[in-house]
Amino acid sequence: NMKKKRTPVMWECMIALGMGMNIVGAFLAMNLRLPIYLDSVGTAVTAAFLGPVAGAITGFLGSICSGFLFDVYSFYYAPAQILTGLMAGWLFSSGWLFVKSPEGKERIHRLRLAAGTLAVSIPTSIASSVVTAFLFGGITSSGSTYLVLLLDKLGVPLTLSCFIVQALTDYGDELTALAVASVVLSVAGSRILSAVRRR
Repeated sequence: NMKKKRTPVMWECMIALGMGMNIVGAFLAMNLRLPIYLDSVGTAVTAAFLGPVAGAITGFLGSICSGFLFDVYSFYYAPAQILTGLMAGWLFSSGWLFVKSPEGKERIHRLRLAAGTLAVSIPTSIASSVVTAFLFGGITSSGSTYLVLLLDKLGVPLTLSCFIVQALTDYGDELTALAVASVVLSVAGSRILSAVRRR
């Protein structure tokens, strides 16, 4: 009974923490005009600990909250956040990112992390570039808008410009998010890593 009572509370706390990380990251990235978004760090951390569903919920709710608080564009990128949560959760829970050290301890393999980031960033880039190009004409609150406008001035078609910029910035953004999640898992200890692999 105690275990059944604790599990929903753990989920709620982790999701709330992840949402907070997403909102703070998105606010900093928008106001500092960074070329990456920092709005999926919490999504990746929650997905790493609790799996794809919790990651998707965290990403969706974080986008909605950011939309209400300071960035109306965030509403429209909620589907991309759902994809991030699902893919990051799958990546961590599959165990593919983990290798055993000579001492027998599990750790995140850096090259696999870099390669796995593509599995997360490609679908989110497609979803985000469609939203950016067709709903907003390439103009959003993100610092990456400047790159889209630069490519557009150079004669690159708008949709292609959005996809190129989105692919580059999403990869950097998702790599940052997954790296942070990996560090958090490593700090949490081997028991948590093993539990994630068994999901």
